[in-house]
Amino acid sequence: MSVTDLAQVAPSATGPALAVQGRSPWQLAWARLRKDKTAIISAVVIVLLVAFAVFAGVIAHLAGHGPNDQFHDTGLTVDGLPVGPGHHGFLLGTDNLGRDILVRVAYGARISLMVGVVSTLLATVAGVVIGLVAGYYRGAIDTALARFMDVVLAFPFLLFAIALVSVFHPSVAISIGVIAFFSWAAIGRIVRGQTLSLREKEFVEAAHSLGCSDLRIMFVDLLPNLVAPVIVLATLLIPTAIVFEATLSFLGLGVAPPTASWGGTISDSLSFYRVAWWFPLFPGIALLITTLAFNLLGDSVRDALDPTAQRALAQ
Repeated sequence: MSVTDLAQVAPSATGPALAVQGRSPWQLAWARLRKDKTAIISAVVIVLLVAFAVFAGVIAHLAGHGPNDQFHDTGLTVDGLPVGPGHHGFLLGTDNLGRDILVRVAYGARISLMVGVVSTLLATVAGVVIGLVAGYYRGAIDTALARFMDVVLAFPFLLFAIALVSVFHPSVAISIGVIAFFSWAAIGRIVRGQTLSLREKEFVEAAHSLGCSDLRIMFVDLLPNLVAPVIVLATLLIPTAIVFEATLSFLGLGVAPPTASWGGTISDSLSFYRVAWWFPLFPGIALLITTLAFNLLGDSVRDALDPTAQRALAQ
């Protein structure tokens, strides 16, 4: 074969190799997440739950029952007990006051999802900022912030909630504040540990040598390297916050009645579960499905973003 022939063959031999493009860790994580059936099913369930909450008003309009409307004639039996599913136009039955369970579960989904997402967002922002500051500056600042996080994690949140409710009336804002206050420390500890490790890397020393400010190093150089674990923690924190809100409402420390909430509905059903099984069942199922979907999605996101798991899968 002549030199000219080799020159003609070489481009075709190297062409496919040049066409191969590397993928970033985010692209690899997204590709893995799309192949995870559990993640897809969980995401679909979450989307349906969000739609269920968003269109709660439409559901109430179609049913002809408001979330706080009491139907003493059609929603209660002659003995004053709730009517069962399918009776008198109540698809999931009624509660002890003759209110439509389906409509109240739909409106309760609004409260649970809003409290879960907003409190998680606030806790994530606070945890990331405080964790970054503690891990970056170290020394006395790190010691003070780390001990403060330990105190928050060890403090009994129910006592704090009871103290707040004794001063202020139960409300959504109180629930969000309590949940966010007792959730940020878990994220802060993880971010602090990661920051302590990352600040010893060469790119941080290079940024110092270039005269970059501390704020720029923390939020431009270090923060992008913390996005993956923070996303995983936030995804897993949402169902915890939802259960947290349901617990507060169950104890009468969360959303004030007559506002519909899953925890409050379950609390109201304690005296009627023997004669009205549907009363605690449907809000309990809604709470179970929501927390299970978010937990499974969080596990899938963690597996997709975990390089160790990716290497194990490739073997």
